[in-house]
Amino acid sequence: QVQLVESGGGLVQAGGSLRLSCAASGRTFSSYTMGWFRQAPGKEREFVAAINWRGDMTDYAEFLKGRFTISRDNAKNTVDLLMNSLKAEDAAGYYCAASPRIWYGNVYRTSGFYSYWGQGTQVTVSS
Repeated sequence: QVQLVESGGGLVQAGGSLRLSCAASGRTFSSYTMGWFRQAPGKEREFVAAINWRGDMTDYAEFLKGRFTISRDNAKNTVDLLMNSLKAEDAAGYYCAASPRIWYGNVYRTSGFYSYWGQGTQVTVSS
């Protein structure tokens, strides 16, 4: 079983940067596909980014326009999301997710692909 804890959320001005981190427990972390999702009040949870177990394959939601970067450090059991040029519409709760399934096709873009979720960290953007 895997437990996930997000951190790094907070208040930032539009155009600023923020780095989110997800700490995972579990000896099989290195073999898990990892993803980031976000959810604003009154809206459905949406895909942000994903990274395969090797860390050499990544995918991002189209709305990011190259502003976000996902990375992982299997030696430290962490997955980060670097967010640059933040916009007001980026404000949401951000959730880290883990899946024991191997990176395949586009299934990592759906929440049902993931077995484990963190409690989320809040990102607020002022403008």
